[in-house]
Amino acid sequence: VQLQASGGGQVRAEGSLRLTCAASGNIFTVRAMGWYRQAPGKQRELVASITSGGTTDYADSVKGRFTISRDNANNTVFLQMNTLKAEDTAIYFCNARLWALQALGVPAPLREYWGQGTQVTVSS
Repeated sequence: VQLQASGGGQVRAEGSLRLTCAASGNIFTVRAMGWYRQAPGKQRELVASITSGGTTDYADSVKGRFTISRDNANNTVFLQMNTLKAEDTAIYFCNARLWALQALGVPAPLREYWGQGTQVTVSS
């Protein structure tokens, strides 16, 4: 199973970016996908998550500015980031909790996967 993230970059404050992450490989079912971020000198923190049923969760700092959405058919998650602030600058990591497929089509135990980080830089 691999998670491929894209869409990071550099933007001025008040600007927008859209992150995309696609999960691929021998996947049985995806339970939830989300985005975390890690700024220099800080711990990794949850930004937003979404379950297969559409239930979302957001960090207080991004509520009203970021929107997470998901394409279940393609195991893809999106993060629309509007009104970006300098404090949103961080490396953003895609996350998925899913059941992979083992040999003979037997689902493996639920586990967590991480994509490579994508840098988001917001200049004031």
